[in-house]
Amino acid sequence: FVTLEIKREFIQGELSNLKKALLPIIAAIGGMLVPALFYLFINFENAETLNGWAIPSATDIAFSLGILSLLGSRVPISLKIFLTALAIIDDLGAILIIAFFYSGDLSISYLSLILISYIFLLMLNKFGFKKFTPYLLIGLFMWFFTYKSGIHATIAGVLLASTIPHRQKNKDFSLLIKIEHSISPYVAFIIMPLFAFANAGVSLNGLSFSSLLLPVPLGILAGLFFGKQIGVMFFCYISVKFKMAQMPDNSTWLSLYGVAILTGIGFTMSLFVGNLAFAENTQYIDGVKIGVLAGSLLSTLFGYFLLLIATKK
Repeated sequence: FVTLEIKREFIQGELSNLKKALLPIIAAIGGMLVPALFYLFINFENAETLNGWAIPSATDIAFSLGILSLLGSRVPISLKIFLTALAIIDDLGAILIIAFFYSGDLSISYLSLILISYIFLLMLNKFGFKKFTPYLLIGLFMWFFTYKSGIHATIAGVLLASTIPHRQKNKDFSLLIKIEHSISPYVAFIIMPLFAFANAGVSLNGLSFSSLLLPVPLGILAGLFFGKQIGVMFFCYISVKFKMAQMPDNSTWLSLYGVAILTGIGFTMSLFVGNLAFAENTQYIDGVKIGVLAGSLLSTLFGYFLLLIATKK
């Protein structure tokens, strides 16, 4: 679903213009890099916990945009588009990190089958197939090959979505938009809530403030709350000052900073990465959940109230 969105944005949306695309792209890079550095700095003495470096690098699209939508028309549409584009790029980056850093031993034969499957999908796109069924059938085979290859199976979804046709000239029909609209309610109201419910459960028995000071939860909290806002804002400031990108229309530095804080809402993707990072060391999973929940909560509260002040009418 994320890849469908980003493909549409690149073809005809906010990312279709280089000047418009550069700010969220550069901001997303800062928002992935700096939180990882925060986590690594706090966990550098423990080889076991270092594997969680990517946990605070992802922004939860649904929850961050949900908080922004609470402010309604107070927030200019340009900032909503900026956050959407940044979060999409962020999540795509997280998927690629999962594929390359949290996968097992690679199998050349299955990797070859993935490539062949992808070529078939590209051919379907080239010849303009307007039915989803052939894409889905080949995609299922590609998912199996990806699963067996040692690369995390999420990459199959990225590859499949990248081949779904969407041409501006064909205004009457777009398979990409049709699929996106079809699955959007299920993703928003069923898949994501179920995923959040399944992954967020953590026992609060015996939980104290000192639990947050352990390296894993502290690294995640610091990465999400401090690393995200610093990385996004610093990279935005540099790119605008050096005229590589433009500020979103009708926005101020303060309102942009409020959005930067909201990117620290990691939740679903951060929990997912955490489960992969500590699949062999499950004793750290509760720490992951505590850190993600605390970092996301702080980002929600501070981001919302700062935007409330920045957009006061």
